Amino acid sequence: MDRKEERKHVISVLVENQPGALARIIELFSSRGYNIESLNVGQTEDPTISRITMVAKGDEHTIEQIVKQLRRIIDVFKVRDLTDKKKLDRELLIVRVNAEKSEKKEEIKRLVEIFGAQIVDVSHDTYTVELTGDEDQVDAFLQLIKPLGIREMARTGRVAMVRALQGDTFGD
Repeated sequence: MDRKEERKHVISVLVENQPGALARIIELFSSRGYNIESLNVGQTEDPTISRITMVAKGDEHTIEQIVKQLRRIIDVFKVRDLTDKKKLDRELLIVRVNAEKSEKKEEIKRLVEIFGAQIVDVSHDTYTVELTGDEDQVDAFLQLIKPLGIREMARTGRVAMVRALQGDTFGD
């Protein structure tokens, strides 16, 4: 029996900005044993609507089922699987790195410049760096900065939006 190909899917959901809307979506995932790898929620240009961007791993059939079930939730206006769409896709990383020695400080500054990041806070023995980029860029930066000694980090989930090509909007 062939195993169905699982991959990460980026799903964008417009929901009514009301208490409990996110809880109902999370419950849908947890009750069916689906894992959310990344989750980001924020208000849209309309203060009554929030955009939820989530990353879930699954085969095509599983993701189709998730999308159908999301559309049935009363607070949900629209659902879209953005995985194969031309999209803008970003994450934010804030990472505090050891900077006790001048060699480390210079290496951090070099990596910050290469990746287009910025140092947002400095103490006598740490630099705190902010980086915005796609998942691969954030992962690559972390791989290079890790040997210097990560003290603490916070990483958002993805935010994504379909590119504005030929009048393409959120609608299906």
